[in-house]
Amino acid sequence: MSSQREKLIGLIAGMEEEEAIKLTEEMLDSGTEALEILDICRKAMDIVGAKFEAQEYFIPELILAGEMLDQISALVKPRLAAGDGEDKASAGRVLIGTVHGDLHDIGKNIVTFMLDVNGYEVIDLGIDVPVQTFIDAIKEKQPQVVGLSGFLTLAFDSMKETVDAISEAGLRDKVKIMIGGGQVDDQIRSYTGADAYGINAMQAVACCKQWIGA
Repeated sequence: MSSQREKLIGLIAGMEEEEAIKLTEEMLDSGTEALEILDICRKAMDIVGAKFEAQEYFIPELILAGEMLDQISALVKPRLAAGDGEDKASAGRVLIGTVHGDLHDIGKNIVTFMLDVNGYEVIDLGIDVPVQTFIDAIKEKQPQVVGLSGFLTLAFDSMKETVDAISEAGLRDKVKIMIGGGQVDDQIRSYTGADAYGINAMQAVACCKQWIGA
């Protein structure tokens, strides 16, 4: 099984979409646990993130990686719902969304997936999310962490507006806020008032582990 595991990691990280989906189906049918497949995806995305950071992969590869994760999730999640890992306690609750004015969701979806496979309950608000929607969702869902995503530079102002509104609503001390996407860096983090920023999905997971535990 270890040879299949390594092969699937290589196929996903290598952008071999058809072969990766086929092998996922074969492994599930032969008895591989759903949680094992998710762990394989996590390790493959570590490689994808490293390649993106090293400028070996670019946006097209992230799009394809996101599509593969969507397809694999569709195969795996019914088996999780059927009882494979169902009783595993949530590591924490994370609210995430792409801020208003931005329609990009590739990075957000990868972060959502990685948080999910690491045991976090993720509430995904989608794209072009109004400030008030974040406020209402924080009040209703009471997450420990809020993730603001945005690829366009105009998203930085939307992130700041959202963080300011969270503060004005009296909710800022109840949540940790992380931002990500595009050219986000520590200067942008400071400008928006967020607690942290991440350049890939694993940094988002690391922040959550630091703030609310593994």
